[in-house]
Amino acid sequence: MHRVFIDSDIILDVLAKRNAFYIYAAKLFTLLDKGDVYGFTSPIVFANIHYILRKEKSKKYALKSLRKLKSLISILPIDEKIIELALDSSFNDFEDAIQYHTAKSYEVNFIITRNKKHYKQSKISICTAEEYLKIWALLAGEIEKNRNGIY
Repeated sequence: MHRVFIDSDIILDVLAKRNAFYIYAAKLFTLLDKGDVYGFTSPIVFANIHYILRKEKSKKYALKSLRKLKSLISILPIDEKIIELALDSSFNDFEDAIQYHTAKSYEVNFIITRNKKHYKQSKISICTAEEYLKIWALLAGEIEKNRNGIY
C-alpha cells in the first residue's frame, strides 16, 4: 500500500473546494477514506491550512475541517534532525525542504503537490493528485488482474 505525503495545496483544494483542482483532490481523499492509501502530512501543513481557512472562511470552519482531516491522515513529527537536513539542503524554499525531509525520513512513497517544480532534486516520486490517481488506478488494475488469475 502506498504511503503518500499530501502537501497543503492539495488539502486546500478539497477543504476550500477550489473548482479547477477539487475533483482530483477529492478522489484522492476518497482513497484515503477507504483505506486504499496511507496519507501523511506535517504539522506545518496543519498550521498553514488553519491560517488560510480561518481567513477565507471562519475559525469554526477551519477547526472543523482540520478535525475531519486528522481522521483521514497522520501527522508526521518534525524533529531537530529534519530541520538540520532542511537547513543543509539545496531547496530554494525552506518549508518545502522540511516537508521533503519529513516525508523521506518516514519512507513515504510519493509527495502529492501542485508545486512539482519545488521538489526538483527529490529522490521521492513527486506528482499531482491527478497523476497519482492514474498511477494508483494502473496499480489497482494490475493487482485485480493478478487476483483473477489473468497472468
